[in-house]
Amino acid sequence: MTETAAPQNPQQQNPEQRNVFLDKAHPAAWRALNGLGLKAKEAATDAGLDETLIELLNVRISQINGCAYCLDMHVGDAVKNGESAQRLAVLPAWRDTTLFSEKERAALTLAEAITTISDAQARDHEGAQARRHLTADEFSAVSWLAITMNAFNRVSIVSQHPIREARG
Repeated sequence: MTETAAPQNPQQQNPEQRNVFLDKAHPAAWRALNGLGLKAKEAATDAGLDETLIELLNVRISQINGCAYCLDMHVGDAVKNGESAQRLAVLPAWRDTTLFSEKERAALTLAEAITTISDAQARDHEGAQARRHLTADEFSAVSWLAITMNAFNRVSIVSQHPIREARG
C-alpha cells in the first residue's frame, strides 16, 4: 500500500481536517489581543515584576491549559531571560519546593486560581494569600497577565498551531 501525499493546497484538503488559524481568520481580533497582551506586560513591568517572573507565569498557565505552542515559546523566552532548567522542571510542583520566592509563590497562586477558576471560597482564600505578598498593582498586573495568557492559550489550542522542530 502506498501513501499519497497531502494536497499542497490546503483548500483541497477535507474541510474537516483543516485547521482554522483564528489569528489568520480574524487578524484584527488577533491584533487586539496582542495589544491587550502588551498592555498587560507593560502593567506588570510598571508594577515592578521582572521578566523572569512574567515568563514563569506564562509557562505555568500554559502547562495548566496544555498549550504546547505557548509552552514551546515561553519556555524558550524564560531560558533567554535567565530562568534555570531546574526551576522550569519542577514548576508543576512548585508548592513542594523552596526554589521560589514568596512573591513568586503568591503570583503563581493567583495565576493558577485565575486559570482554573476555582469556586468562590477557594478563589477568595487564594486571592487573600496572594495579597499578603503582592501589592495592589502587582496583584492587578498578575491578574491581567493570567487573563491574557489564558486567551492566547485558547487561541493556539483551538487553532492547533504547529510547533516547528528546533534547529541546532
